[in-house]
Amino acid sequence: MLDVFSAFGLSSAAGLNAYLPLLIVGLLARYTDLITLDSPWDALTNPWVLGVLAILLLIEMTADKIPAVDTINDGIQTFIRPLAGAILFAASAQVITDVHPVLSMVSGLLIAGGVHAVKATARPVVTATTGGMGNPVVSVAEDVAAATITVLAIILPLLTGIALLVLLFFTLRWLRRRRRVA
Repeated sequence: MLDVFSAFGLSSAAGLNAYLPLLIVGLLARYTDLITLDSPWDALTNPWVLGVLAILLLIEMTADKIPAVDTINDGIQTFIRPLAGAILFAASAQVITDVHPVLSMVSGLLIAGGVHAVKATARPVVTATTGGMGNPVVSVAEDVAAATITVLAIILPLLTGIALLVLLFFTLRWLRRRRRVA
């Protein structure tokens, strides 16, 4: 059951930042015993893959902090973040033999895609209401959240599951209030 919480946490983090959770999982799998990746997911531990992920992470982190460029980046990431979530969900849920790999990938795709949709919808509002000055602050908060969720999903999956349920509750509550106002 804890692997399911871990899978949900990792795919949620990928909805905020595609490359950060992939890089953290790859590094932890390569250099620690905290996570073990079976084939084909062990490709994330390859030094070349880790290097490419690090470069892509730097590009995304830079682009995500610049107003207008972050909107273009979110458009590009609409395809990448759900895919990263699918990979992370399937890689971390591999221990659960009852779950078909396709179901794991679809679950990760939907979770990361949902988190990304909320992020991509909120970002233009941040840009408009702060004149772009809030973008770097929000972007750093998203990066910190993605890293924190990723590490917690691996080390304390139960806490991650509880935190994600609380976050879901407050997000749905905020969306409901927003609809009433509109």
